[in-house]
Amino acid sequence: MFKALLSAAAIFFTVLLLMTGAPMAAAPPANPVLPDVMAARVTTTADRARLILDLSLPSKFAIVALDGPNRIAVDVKAGSLKFDTATPPAGTGLVSSYTVDMAEPGRARAVLTLAQPAQIQQAYVLDAFADQPARLVVDIIPDPADNFAKRVASDLAATSASTPKPMTATSTPPGGSDIAATPGASTPTPATTAANGAATPTPPAAGATAATKPLIVLDPGHGGIDSGARAPNGIMEKTITLAFALKLQALLVKSGRFDVALTRADDSYLSLEQRVALARNNKADLFISLHADTFQQPQIHGASIYTRDEQATDDLDKVLADNENKTDIVAGFAVPKMTPAVVDVLVDLMRRQMRKQSYVAAESIIHELQPSIELRRFPVRQADFFVLQAPDVPSMLIELGFLSNADDIANLVKPEWQDRVADALARGVAAYFDGLNQP
Repeated sequence: MFKALLSAAAIFFTVLLLMTGAPMAAAPPANPVLPDVMAARVTTTADRARLILDLSLPSKFAIVALDGPNRIAVDVKAGSLKFDTATPPAGTGLVSSYTVDMAEPGRARAVLTLAQPAQIQQAYVLDAFADQPARLVVDIIPDPADNFAKRVASDLAATSASTPKPMTATSTPPGGSDIAATPGASTPTPATTAANGAATPTPPAAGATAATKPLIVLDPGHGGIDSGARAPNGIMEKTITLAFALKLQALLVKSGRFDVALTRADDSYLSLEQRVALARNNKADLFISLHADTFQQPQIHGASIYTRDEQATDDLDKVLADNENKTDIVAGFAVPKMTPAVVDVLVDLMRRQMRKQSYVAAESIIHELQPSIELRRFPVRQADFFVLQAPDVPSMLIELGFLSNADDIANLVKPEWQDRVADALARGVAAYFDGLNQP
């Protein structure tokens, strides 16, 4: 009887509070759900290393540098580890060993023991997609010893032994990296569309001084009367490549680090010769042709990147404009009145250098795609595609997927998949140019 009276009284006072508008005590907030760390792995070479943590949900993270011995510690908000021991590092080089443990309730810590001082190149969180979990990806590269010592001192000053460094959900922006970020970076200029269909940077205002930025030429495959490959449901390759190129262009321009042009900004037709000529005439620093082909074996799927085959037949004469010759290629790099034999040698050296640069760029992009999407086996390949013939521009052809495979078709039309891949490509482009700027 007494319990019934208490219950009735509670109901009465609740109704009275609602009628009078009196504030009610807020319910205590529910405990946030912390993700689990599902798996961990490290790959390393002498030039770079990568830590990947598979997570059940995206999470916040913080990174600190430690010495005695030199280490990089990565803290992640997490509820538990779903594995007993981490697998050994794949490869040898920058990271000699690593551990992953629960540092305290709600915080997991991965500690990378360094073979030499290193710095964070970039760190970012990927949302879960399809059958791939959310991931924290941390890339590190070598760092001069004095810079590493300064970073250790700075992190020590900002972090007490009892208070972990504040965590953030902020990832490195696509198209940028920690080592490339500079205060006061210039705002990217808008682009206009030239008569030939290529987007060109708008000139700076009178009196303004524009810093020279690398020019990236994106080539959405096919267009106009050439629809390219076609999926069984009618989706055309030319539509996919243009949509993807526009996303990638926006990311690269937003980073403030690049000028970006398109060989076509609409459903226009350009010949292969025109595409190559646009890159060459504008002295592009990188040419990326985007495609999504079909294959007679529908089980073949995943992304891949092609560079020029060293053994490919010499189609140089097809690439050169009507009034050009080999001497024009080396103009500005050699003295006048060279013999044809000397010109041939210089052209060959230039082409070899461009092939090398193309391969390095492809490797950087594959490195960023690897944790983001499914790749073909041996994803960096060589072939004699005509658009890769430019002797003076690093060039690559990216197969985003296959319109003959049901899983690839489903991914290629998803905006979230396009965003994920565009992010990875932008990071790869930035990492490639970061590498060029390293001493």
